Amino acid sequence: MVMELSQWFVPALCVFVLICLSTLILRQDGKRRTLPPGPPTLPLIGHLHLLKPPIHRTLQKLSDKYGPVMFLRFGALKVLVVSSPSAVEECFTKNDIVFANRPFTLAGKHLNYDYKTVGFAPYGDHWRGLRRLMNQELFSVSRLAMLSDVRVDEVLLLVKQLFGKSGGSWMKVELRHRFVDLIFDVTLRMISGKRYYGTDVVSKEAMDFKNMMDEIFELFNPGVDDLFPIVQRLDLFGVQRKMKRLMKKQDSFLQNLLDEHRRKRSSSASNGSNQEKKTMTLFEVMLSLQESDPVFYSDTNIKGIAAAVVAAGTETSASTMEWALSNLLNHPEAMEKVKAEIDTYVGKDRFMDESDMPKLTYLQNVVLETLRLYPAGALGVPHMNSEDCTISGYHVPKGTMLMVNLWVLHKDPKHWKDATKFMPERFENGQGSEGYNLIPFGAGRRQCPGANLAKRIMALTIGSLVQAFEWKRIGDHEINMMEGDGLTLPRLEPLIALIRPRQEMMNLLSSL
Repeated sequence: MVMELSQWFVPALCVFVLICLSTLILRQDGKRRTLPPGPPTLPLIGHLHLLKPPIHRTLQKLSDKYGPVMFLRFGALKVLVVSSPSAVEECFTKNDIVFANRPFTLAGKHLNYDYKTVGFAPYGDHWRGLRRLMNQELFSVSRLAMLSDVRVDEVLLLVKQLFGKSGGSWMKVELRHRFVDLIFDVTLRMISGKRYYGTDVVSKEAMDFKNMMDEIFELFNPGVDDLFPIVQRLDLFGVQRKMKRLMKKQDSFLQNLLDEHRRKRSSSASNGSNQEKKTMTLFEVMLSLQESDPVFYSDTNIKGIAAAVVAAGTETSASTMEWALSNLLNHPEAMEKVKAEIDTYVGKDRFMDESDMPKLTYLQNVVLETLRLYPAGALGVPHMNSEDCTISGYHVPKGTMLMVNLWVLHKDPKHWKDATKFMPERFENGQGSEGYNLIPFGAGRRQCPGANLAKRIMALTIGSLVQAFEWKRIGDHEINMMEGDGLTLPRLEPLIALIRPRQEMMNLLSSL
């Protein structure tokens, strides 16, 4: 009997000691490596049951309870949500390289050339090369200036179309789809030199491309397949099959455009013609670079850059312009200030252009205030850390997705007076936008490279519409400013307003 007891007692005692030591080590490690606070989690789904649209408002309520640095789980995905300037600064200064990666999603794999586009590529040499190309060749001040005529042409075409339909009297107008078409045309003309939507008869090719891009954009949001590996492996909902089908169509469209440019370039060279650099499209710039470095400037990388520019700029800019006009209609005094500023510095005998922008500070402040109140992408573009790090004293494990709640950050009452009020005047003399209190285009090394282009086209469009037309609401009620759910923070209801050509602008409008 004693022999039997001794046979199991010693092993059992060892196991007991090991358990005690492990528990003690884990407790000590937990003290050193405390995760940020968050609500209780459920098995498998984590906190998904708490997410009700619009998501940015749900996360705002959770942050009010658990703090500006919050840890959540979306299925198998670890998520850090930050909404204070100090935490955001810590993410994008001390930990900027750590958070310089993007989450691995099906959209990145199947819709972005297997993570080769600038928006989805992991941080490294390939991404740095793409970013350098965009900064130096595509979105530099000189390149934007060279293509300013494209943007002015497209905005004036929109003004001309609205003037023609109005017949000189008040008319109802819904601008959402017009803004989307405008940005599509501006972007595609900058890329390829071709106009698709600003015509009386829109081609089937153009409509197919637009519908395809709408479908692709809807799939950019992380879905069930991204959150649950088993669903992804089985493709239970056919999401991956749909992505592959759409990607094949997008690639074919862009390849046809690229081949068309290659043929024109070859024909010009054989004819001895020399096109001026200032008229070069982005495809032409990249094809010229391809001659010296065909490996990096491959067709895949060129198409990836084009796809990224179209996807990133279209819905975001269109949504912001719709919010800006909604704000101006609800604040007639601000609308009058914009009009008076344009009349003073531009006049009524010519249309405004981008060279007028430095003088039109109030107009630029209207755009900035709109981006503060209604940031295109209320949760920013997600990041992912490549190694363990510390934020606000909390441990953030490797492979955690970072979401910055811009909706909360931009309305922090500690920094913004009357934080929820539309007040473009708050930015007078360059005040208010310093630090990490206002980052509508992101922060750190992965902030949006097209920010300057977006601000130019938005200010030009809003200013031109105010210069050319009188605006008023339909009825006496203020326009509903509730937002819907979606990547680009769309309005819950499309903006419908009344417009009429300004009497003092009739002669100029008739000349279009």
